[in-house]
Amino acid sequence: MMTIRNVCSRPLLALSLVTLLSAISASFAQDAGTGDDQAKIAKGETVYNTRCATCHGDDLIHTGQTTFDLRRLKADERPRFENSVRNGKNQMPPWKGILSDEEIDELWHYIRANAYQK
Repeated sequence: MMTIRNVCSRPLLALSLVTLLSAISASFAQDAGTGDDQAKIAKGETVYNTRCATCHGDDLIHTGQTTFDLRRLKADERPRFENSVRNGKNQMPPWKGILSDEEIDELWHYIRANAYQK
């Protein structure tokens, strides 16, 4: 026997299932990143190992010195990061004219991929 409840609940169930699957799919896509992001992360790791690891530690593992633990940077702190990289801060020398904008972008992607707070 067909009731209003049966007719109404099926589309609602289908809509709920589609919504749930979309959310799960978006979560996996965000975690995996795009191919461009993965390439930037890999290039950023090279920049980091070449230019930053001496003071900030191998694999972003803070050495306990007076340098800032870059893994603490939050997503909304990119302007602060870029300013510090370009102009220096405290004991950190300025990298303006040494690192290109592209290298700074790659470095940011590497740091954010390994940050404590995504």
